[in-house]
Amino acid sequence: MNVTLLNFTPEPEKTVTLAARLCYSDSSIAELEEKVENLSKEKFLGRILKMGHLSVLEHVSFTFGAEGISRATSHQLVRHRLASYSQQSQRYVTSKRPEFVTPGSISADPEKEKRFNGAVRRLYKLYGELVDEGVPPEDARFLLPNAAATKIIITMNARELLHFYRLRCCERAQWEIRDMATRMLALAKEKAPFIFKDAGPACVKGACSEGDMTCGKPREIRQKFRNL
Repeated sequence: MNVTLLNFTPEPEKTVTLAARLCYSDSSIAELEEKVENLSKEKFLGRILKMGHLSVLEHVSFTFGAEGISRATSHQLVRHRLASYSQQSQRYVTSKRPEFVTPGSISADPEKEKRFNGAVRRLYKLYGELVDEGVPPEDARFLLPNAAATKIIITMNARELLHFYRLRCCERAQWEIRDMATRMLALAKEKAPFIFKDAGPACVKGACSEGDMTCGKPREIRQKFRNL
């Protein structure tokens, strides 16, 4: 898996601070820009975010590229509807060679890995044969498994990212999307450390949200994400 930050709103924390100040000021935007330069953004933003005034976070966005993730994970990802996605098409891009993700629970056992990889490679082989025989890729792709690797570009605003991280960085999330979400958080945190200071699963900032399904490791998880 490879996750990169392709683009983001310049000076994201300044933009959020400006938007928040505008809501409570009769100054012009130009005047506010000058005031924001000398404002303690952490103190002001901390107060705004504590109030739950999260709409101001929607003014900044982050665009990520993810490669080498499975279709099983991309199917989960696109359920987050307040985002934009562009994914490699299986209709127009023909798979020239087997590219797939093998779960760790399978690769940990050489015999299971051999059986799994062999089955997937046989599917790809039949897929290639059908395409060569004139079957449209959009039909031959019906053979391809959830393990098939894909590439996708993802754009989310900061408010949606916080929600995404809360759900998908949790130990209860499926392992592959959790890995991807954690990498995305590390990249976003570099550019907006205060906005994403407490980002991650619910237990980073408060109590575990999973009830009886808790992983039972809130202290470890909290430390992991605060040090991310």
